[in-house]
Amino acid sequence: MSYALPPGARAWQEKIGRFVTEELIPHEVEAEMNGGKLPADLRDRQRRNAKALGLEALAIPKELGGKGLSVLEQVVIQEQIGRVTNALGWCYHSTPPWMVTACAGSAHQMESWVLPNIRGERDECYAITEAEAGSDVDAIQATARRVGDTYILNGEKWHVTGANHSDHFIFQAKIAGGPNAGSHALFFVDMKAAGVSLVRIPAYSHNYADTHPIYRFENVRVPAADRIGEEGAGMDFTYDWFRYERLGIAARCCGAASRLIDEATSFARGRIAFGKPLAEQQAIQFMLADSATELWAARLMTYRTAEEIDARVDRKVSHAQCAMAKLYASEMANRVADRAVQIFGGRGYMRENVAERFYRELRVDRIWEGTSEIQRLIIANGLYKRGQKTMIE
Repeated sequence: MSYALPPGARAWQEKIGRFVTEELIPHEVEAEMNGGKLPADLRDRQRRNAKALGLEALAIPKELGGKGLSVLEQVVIQEQIGRVTNALGWCYHSTPPWMVTACAGSAHQMESWVLPNIRGERDECYAITEAEAGSDVDAIQATARRVGDTYILNGEKWHVTGANHSDHFIFQAKIAGGPNAGSHALFFVDMKAAGVSLVRIPAYSHNYADTHPIYRFENVRVPAADRIGEEGAGMDFTYDWFRYERLGIAARCCGAASRLIDEATSFARGRIAFGKPLAEQQAIQFMLADSATELWAARLMTYRTAEEIDARVDRKVSHAQCAMAKLYASEMANRVADRAVQIFGGRGYMRENVAERFYRELRVDRIWEGTSEIQRLIIANGLYKRGQKTMIE
């Protein structure tokens, strides 16, 4: 579908699209049948090729060693990455921009955590969610108590995505005691720190090489110098991360839907049913037409949200717009996956089929980084405070 992308974004779209098609998609079934894992030499080659294409530190300023890409350029890259199942697109590392903003005033944090992260020498994972606190982040029970120049962290964190490929946590806790008691703070925590223990690694619907373990933090001592920002600033940084990731989810969902429409259309053209191609059956045409229409709408919303962020729209407005993009694109992609399974029929229920894999994998996009219901609350709240004109006109 046409969109007046700038030349730079179009170039990234084409380059990453070829990489996904030629180097990642051919290995989906192999990964699926092996718990999401590929041979080490193959995965290393994919990472090397991704890096050679420039897939690293996309959002980070060039002066810090990043690519300095616009949000729109990042979105078209994420869209192409979304076309492949089994998280095979997670073959590159890109430091989130909030980390630079939050740590810019600390030479220690920049040298110890951020710059090594940008260079690909360190890798973070997020220890935020808890058993009784998911989308309602303010309900977390993890605590951070200051004792001199040290904080003592306690809590249990769930769904710590990618922890098996990381070397440090971004740990969110509530301050215990002192003038900022009850407010949120983030901390860098080395995974080898005393008191950090792996509770278990749950099995999930999808087959990803990246796991989502549960970790317990018992009296983990962290230097005050590794607190990110001030006490009470934790939620601000978390919201920054949510906006970044929610827009990325929207883009990846567009990529998944695009792949599904292509695959289902190709199958429908070749499959003969009742003496004619399935593509000539009106019921199939309607499913494909609805899918293409919804994808077009989701893509326009996602691209436009990215352009608004690049134009430095008010952060509170972009917060609601990212919520809208994530809400609509994730629910759209789930509907497209359901239709694709139906079009493929029995084949669509086989794990070797792309529709079956996406049918499982896309479901979580309506949950993580804030459920669809939470996105609706954010959107409604923005509408009440700022009005329709500010939000969507």
